[in-house]
Amino acid sequence: MIRKIIRIDEEKCTGCALCATACHEGAIGMVNGKAKLLRENYCDGFGDCLPACPAGAISFEEREAPAYDENAVLKSKTSVGRLSQWPVQIKLVPVTAPFFKDADLLIAATCSAFAYGAFHEHFIKGRVTLVGCPKLDGVDYADKLSQIFAANDIKSIRLARMQVPCCGGLESAVKRAVAASGKDIPVSVSIISSDGRILN
Repeated sequence: MIRKIIRIDEEKCTGCALCATACHEGAIGMVNGKAKLLRENYCDGFGDCLPACPAGAISFEEREAPAYDENAVLKSKTSVGRLSQWPVQIKLVPVTAPFFKDADLLIAATCSAFAYGAFHEHFIKGRVTLVGCPKLDGVDYADKLSQIFAANDIKSIRLARMQVPCCGGLESAVKRAVAASGKDIPVSVSIISSDGRILN
């Protein structure tokens, strides 16, 4: 069928992967450092990836392409869970759990997994996951997290938080906990909008 679908200009593509992150359907992936439309039937033609591309490498075209397959997209997002340990709540996890040894750690705001459809693949895969919401729990996690960081060999921390003020409390707690632990653990922060976009 003839339909509107994205086109990626590989000459303009800088390999930043922002379009792949912005594509909620998982149609775009990175191949040899360049963005590529991997699954034409996953591209809905709405172009969430266009504004994410700083190089202007993505445009629309009308051409022969398979129909958008919403069922395949939904199945791909829900087929594989990536959680590697239990419990995940910051309040419940033991300070010296064996899964913390040499861990790449994900600390996620409770709402973030509901806002971002590919959360398991993009954030949880390959990481030990801790989840919390300081507003709902009514606690400052800094003390518990500093105990975890001090007692274990944590390799890295990735924080996934929402673009809302209350999530600033989680980010602050993580950074204060790293400082209090006396360890030099690298921390990266991803901010997710309420409509499911990764903003940084």
